[in-house]
Amino acid sequence: MSGPKTYEIRADFDRETLVVYQAYRKEIGLPAIEAQKFVAPFSFTRMTWIKPSFLWLMERSNWGQKSDQAMILAVRIRRQAWESALREAVLTHPEKKIYGSNEAWREQFEKARVIVQWDPERSLRGAKLEYSAIQVGISRHLIEDYATKWITEIKDYTPLSRKIHAFCRDGEYDKAKKLLPSERVYPVPEEIAKRLGMT
Repeated sequence: MSGPKTYEIRADFDRETLVVYQAYRKEIGLPAIEAQKFVAPFSFTRMTWIKPSFLWLMERSNWGQKSDQAMILAVRIRRQAWESALREAVLTHPEKKIYGSNEAWREQFEKARVIVQWDPERSLRGAKLEYSAIQVGISRHLIEDYATKWITEIKDYTPLSRKIHAFCRDGEYDKAKKLLPSERVYPVPEEIAKRLGMT
């Protein structure tokens, strides 16, 4: 019998900032790196998803091999903004212990500016792990703040991603592991943990 599902936020973070990962086509990624914020043709009218798990994004983007996700960006954002977003987040599923009923959840979900989805974390080999990783959807109502105010730095992790992937293809997982971005368990304030179903 499997144990309870574990939700954890693991990230590369310091006292003030946290790194989230996104994958875009070059037409969006290159201007973002140059401007150190998101600019056109980045869309300010639809939801964008940010993920603090590098390996989860590698799974999602097939190591940057999908045509519209060929550029891997490491976006460093302010922790204050990150936690502010999580404080108003609504889960993508109607967790009864949080919302009480499907109707109550739906009412909140339809108005949400931030949504959270939990997905199985991945190993270097792409296997599902025992805990889930977070991805956060920033709606069009908040996206301009994210794109221009939350960000302190944008780095191109495409070459790093390709190098790690090459080691994995060659079965050299020890070498690949040494190149992974450093991620550790993020200290989530109790009120946010409750809101996200982590407790």
